[in-house]
Amino acid sequence: LLPSLDAVHRGELAPKRGWDEDRTTVLYLSPTKALAADQLNSIRALGLPTVRAETYDGDTPLSERRWIRQHANVILCNPDMLHFGILPNHSQRSSFLRRLKYVILDEAHSYRGVFGAHIAVLMRRLRRICGHYGSSPVFFGASATSAAPARSFAQLLGVREENITAITRDTAPRGATHTILWEPEFREKVSDKLSAIRDTGQSEAEKNAPQRKSVIEQSAEMLTDLVVDRTRTIAFIKSRRGAEAIAQTASRYLDEVETGLSHRVSAYRSGFLPEERRELERALRSGEILGIASTSALELGIDIAGLDAVLVAGWPGTRASFFQQIGRAGRAGQDSLSVLIASADPLDTYLVHHPEDIFTVVEATVFDPANPYVLSPHLCAAAAELPLRAEEVELFDPSAGALLERLVEQGYLRKRATGWFWTHPENASALVDLRGGGGSPLQIIEIETGTVVGTMDAGQAHHQGHTGAIYTHQSATYVVEELDLDNRLIAVSRVFPDYFTQSRDLTEVKILAEEKREEWGSVTMHYGQVRVRTQVVSYQRKSVVGQEILGEEILDLPPQNLMTTAVWFTIEPTVMSGAGIQEPDFPGTLHAAEHASIGLLPLIATCDRWDIGGLSTALHMDTEKPTIFVYDGHQGGAGFAERGFTAARHWLSATLNAIRSCECETGCPSCVQSPKCGNRNNPLDKDGAARLLEAMLIRSQSVKSASSESASNSSGSKD
Repeated sequence: LLPSLDAVHRGELAPKRGWDEDRTTVLYLSPTKALAADQLNSIRALGLPTVRAETYDGDTPLSERRWIRQHANVILCNPDMLHFGILPNHSQRSSFLRRLKYVILDEAHSYRGVFGAHIAVLMRRLRRICGHYGSSPVFFGASATSAAPARSFAQLLGVREENITAITRDTAPRGATHTILWEPEFREKVSDKLSAIRDTGQSEAEKNAPQRKSVIEQSAEMLTDLVVDRTRTIAFIKSRRGAEAIAQTASRYLDEVETGLSHRVSAYRSGFLPEERRELERALRSGEILGIASTSALELGIDIAGLDAVLVAGWPGTRASFFQQIGRAGRAGQDSLSVLIASADPLDTYLVHHPEDIFTVVEATVFDPANPYVLSPHLCAAAAELPLRAEEVELFDPSAGALLERLVEQGYLRKRATGWFWTHPENASALVDLRGGGGSPLQIIEIETGTVVGTMDAGQAHHQGHTGAIYTHQSATYVVEELDLDNRLIAVSRVFPDYFTQSRDLTEVKILAEEKREEWGSVTMHYGQVRVRTQVVSYQRKSVVGQEILGEEILDLPPQNLMTTAVWFTIEPTVMSGAGIQEPDFPGTLHAAEHASIGLLPLIATCDRWDIGGLSTALHMDTEKPTIFVYDGHQGGAGFAERGFTAARHWLSATLNAIRSCECETGCPSCVQSPKCGNRNNPLDKDGAARLLEAMLIRSQSVKSASSESASNSSGSKD
């Protein structure tokens, strides 16, 4: 921000001539509103009257937006407002865009997967509009955790890598960070006398699997100890429900330990109303709140001096996220404490036993701007902003020409001699689902009062907003009475349960096109396009503290189709029998290997297990062989499965290692059981999965060795 603000300051002081060409404007983009608000506070603290900085996002009152359009010379916003508010109405901001000298993309590494693909195309649209007004701004990409920064930033902007300058030396002052890797202990098995008469919906495998203390319970205990010690702490967890549960549990423990401390712990997550978020941020900075349980909403960049400790409740999905989270403490230069608490997940189990895989270079940022499901609606939005000329098509992607012709055939665009035009009265920007949530969010309304409690992305509604689901907001708990997808409403009532809910689904995969393959003898690895049909069929009630399953209810929801990309392995039955696996054990072996491989893919790709899905079968209808699928959970794919294809040996080796290093005998959530399995984790064969993975790796290594030897011989003959 410093060189940008310096240019704004000098431009405002310079003598005005003609079109005010010496004046400078700056556009700052951040992935979260909290980060933009934090940076605005820092800018205002400089006390420069020449710098008229304002945040411009969905929380900005309508009464202030006109002033910002006419007078602000530094606008801090998120990609959503750039897409929906600025680019479609660029003529109203012509003076700002004409003088635009700098565009800052903060936390640039966070633009990954489908979201990253959307932002990459959005940057191309921004560059195009800037060119229309005669400006060519310098783009800054800021990140403390970017791998191959020049290459990934060039891909994000759509420019050549040689046009990017990477600054990689860090001179920021920091104290030492002491990191602990913590694996909760196994619970003692307690017999449940009611299990014989209560149908919990558990399979025998789930009932008999050893259970560790839950990551929520362990985190709440540690947060309680730190707050009692007056250590200011953030506990990060991936789910909204988890953040609420940690805050609730810690508050209850604090009431038991020291009266008057429970109100100094809170939850923070997306879905809160704007005024709730701002108040929590203020209380955290002032020290009124000593402990906060948060999703990744507080992960990116927000600078809160005085934080001393960070609890990471479960591996956050990537090394970049992990380092971002533990970096929230110690920002005033003091030493800090960070604790990674392993959840019941194969990747967590692997990492606490292999810390060298944590403290290595962060993952490469993976996204695909050519994804047709991403690029097509953006081309419509671009044509609505300004008619697309033929010479501009290459700016987006070589495949854009074919997509434009298809959009013309489908009636979205019209082609004229001068280019492609959007001719519909509707707003073309509405075609783009920037965050990949499946459209505009659903409002959550309390039936008794009519109050809007919060919002939920459409993509989460089937799994988290179904009838009977438990929804938690600011320590208040509700049960969903009705899911109305047509009117985008979720009706809830206030309840006080001692359980939470988790949905179950059934999945089938159809192969549409194979794009790559690699032969490993009797094992073949494929990559290509698939159609995944998923239907949420039931949900389980689980106790909050111990996460024991209390029961299961059937749901009647329509199926959803996903056109995506996948990596899949086809295995000759002789491979499995040769590894000592009997034919009746094929389904359990494949199922366990699939679960474990899904859990370990985030080790090599910038995703977490909720970004991907899988399927295994002893006889798939398309391959006619035992087959394991792992697919991207986003329309058109996100690059995760392709990354698995290119790094398959490392991926499968880590999966095998995770299974073998787990202390359980027959399989547990830390190795081969999955929290979202549609088949109740049955059947599962842990030993068979280890045998199968070993056999696959032996064949892959023999092929690799043969290939290397062949290349060596070929090279020798040429010499």
